[in-house]
Amino acid sequence: MLIAATADIHSPLHYDLFVKEINNIAVQPDLFLIAGDLVDRNATRKSGPFGELRKVSNAMFGKINCPIFACFGNNEFIQHWDQIREENPEIKFLQDESVIVEIDGKKVGIVGSKGSLDRPTWWQRNNIPGIAEKYTKRISRISDLLANLDVDYKILLIHYPPTYKILGTENPRSHPELACGRMEKVLIEQKVDLVISGHAHRGKKEAWVNGTPVLNVGLELNGGIVEIKPEDLKPGLEKFF
Repeated sequence: MLIAATADIHSPLHYDLFVKEINNIAVQPDLFLIAGDLVDRNATRKSGPFGELRKVSNAMFGKINCPIFACFGNNEFIQHWDQIREENPEIKFLQDESVIVEIDGKKVGIVGSKGSLDRPTWWQRNNIPGIAEKYTKRISRISDLLANLDVDYKILLIHYPPTYKILGTENPRSHPELACGRMEKVLIEQKVDLVISGHAHRGKKEAWVNGTPVLNVGLELNGGIVEIKPEDLKPGLEKFF
């Protein structure tokens, strides 16, 4: 199985790099996964994200012939989610949802979510009523979705990292507002085989939670799209270009 994955395209900021990488894909992947922040909220604040998202989707047209799944990031605002889905049917956005695909005779289950934070950001605390409780409930929701997957291989596609171990050189004081350490228990209990995440622009490319690889597939961080062969992933080895 070959998985291509990316995150934090922040179009139009890294759109040219994304297009270059799409055009340079030599072997068709079996899955293409995008872990949120396809667009940049500052660049699209006035016009909305829809034009930039269409550009990202169009860049893959005719080039990526496998299923494409994505989760929303913090740059895709909740009030836009329905329209984003309607206007970009080529990309299957998963928000606290699961899907099963068959690859090489194996059932692969994917749970997609924006994810949770251990401490909501200042803006979230002041603008989203009950956000801390929502994040706690989302952890349980993700755990239930993973538990209900009867598959050969489980993937968690999530924007906010589910462990602090992947945060790299990010300011330690900001870790609770960048990731969710409480999610580590979910990864272990639900025996997740692979985590695809983003958000931490100064994070590490790879970390491990027990036997689960957590990959930060940020486009700029990795200098391109990440190609993953799950059978090659081993603790202590980074499989990135």
